Amino acid sequence: MSDERAGIVESPETPESPEAPETVGDTGETAQALKLLADRGQTVAAAESLTGGLVAAELTAAPGASATVRGSVTAYATEVKHRVLGVDADLLAERGAVDPEVARQMAAGVRRVLGTDWGLATTGVAGPEPQDGQPVGRVHVAVAGPDTAPVALSLDLEGDRAGIRAGSVCAVIRLFLSELVENAATKDTEHSGGNGCLQP
Repeated sequence: MSDERAGIVESPETPESPEAPETVGDTGETAQALKLLADRGQTVAAAESLTGGLVAAELTAAPGASATVRGSVTAYATEVKHRVLGVDADLLAERGAVDPEVARQMAAGVRRVLGTDWGLATTGVAGPEPQDGQPVGRVHVAVAGPDTAPVALSLDLEGDRAGIRAGSVCAVIRLFLSELVENAATKDTEHSGGNGCLQP
């Protein structure tokens, strides 16, 4: 990843063979996730590397985003992943920035930095060249929530640079929605004694 400046962007107080899609995200899924958050009185923030703000744009495009979206950190440079988000420096030195554990620590870091219930993260190689021994299209997305350890999803996306970035946004939003549903099922199980088993 290029050594570009990273920014912290606050949202306004008012308002398995994956192939990269043609559009960025799915606002229907995003709106569904944010509604679940709003119903619980919870908030979310994003830590982005290869997507460079596209996850934040997708989140804030959904109606009612101001009630749940706190902001984002664009940690494009590896140094910013460590200094701002608290990603372990030894991990970055040993594995590079494109790694599932890096994604997990980014998600946990943005959750801590912006004081939210949930944190989302993206890291990967959008191209056109491989990076740190990782092929173009190798992407890791992660979600950190209030009740469980951060989870990561690794993908090899196809397409051009724009398509890979778009596919990364879709992947992290879908993982987020899945984790929200699983989180709700777990809480329901605790109250009702059911098995709480959901198929992805």
